[in-house]
Amino acid sequence: MDKTAYVRRLRQDQALAEKVLWKLVRNRRLGGFKFMRQIAVDRYFADFVCEAGKLIVELDGAAHEEREDYDDLRTETLVRFGYVVLRFRNERVMTDPGGISDDILAALRSARP
Repeated sequence: MDKTAYVRRLRQDQALAEKVLWKLVRNRRLGGFKFMRQIAVDRYFADFVCEAGKLIVELDGAAHEEREDYDDLRTETLVRFGYVVLRFRNERVMTDPGGISDDILAALRSARP
């Protein structure tokens, strides 16, 4: 499968928590920052990327349980490319979307010179 088709499938098959977060950050709704979904960084596809803030937001659901080593390696790689990586559990996105928005916005604002 080519990269474009893979990204298209990721966007179509997103989890409910990803849909909720996308509604919060799309169209510069969060502090005027532009986010993109499923962006390639090295060999990984980051869930949500804000290039202006060099921030990646990763959502972790059930598929991430028992994969801490893989997720740590993935985060290390993304950090090497100059990003700050925030990770949130899907459950938190669903139960505290306002808190998630506040955390993301705080990270973006603290990254500004």
